[in-house]
Amino acid sequence: HDQITARICVEYFTIGHQPISDFAIDDPTILGLIWGVIATWWVGVLLGVPLAFVSRFGPGPKRTVSFLVPRMMKLALLAFILAILSGLVGYVAASLGWIHLTGRMAVEVPPEKHVAFLVDLWAHNASYATGFLGGLDLCVHVWRQRATSVSHGDVS
Repeated sequence: HDQITARICVEYFTIGHQPISDFAIDDPTILGLIWGVIATWWVGVLLGVPLAFVSRFGPGPKRTVSFLVPRMMKLALLAFILAILSGLVGYVAASLGWIHLTGRMAVEVPPEKHVAFLVDLWAHNASYATGFLGGLDLCVHVWRQRATSVSHGDVS
């Protein structure tokens, strides 16, 4: 995801994100790798720990990695698709002047990069929201599925 958006608008990472931009890194590949870790590790912990808990603890059949991975891959694909669609909506809205950068970003981002910056912003916000809400939904789904198995006598 970040490998794509870093190539759409490197300024989204170099100007829009602090403090990494203070290190004068402008290579899209390196920025995508750095921000791919920084922007997601904490969400992985916040959602991974509860998902592990609802998958393994308590009565009902335990859920394994082989059960969870296909569901997580579907969620990642959904986040990717929604990021693309949201980036396109951001492109249209910015190109038509319906949305625009304000404040520090409007000044620091070169004017010719404003639309691309907003494309990245919309794509990232869509994938963050999808990943977070989808992760919560997956936790609830696994918890309910295990609880339903217990109520139907399928205790493993």
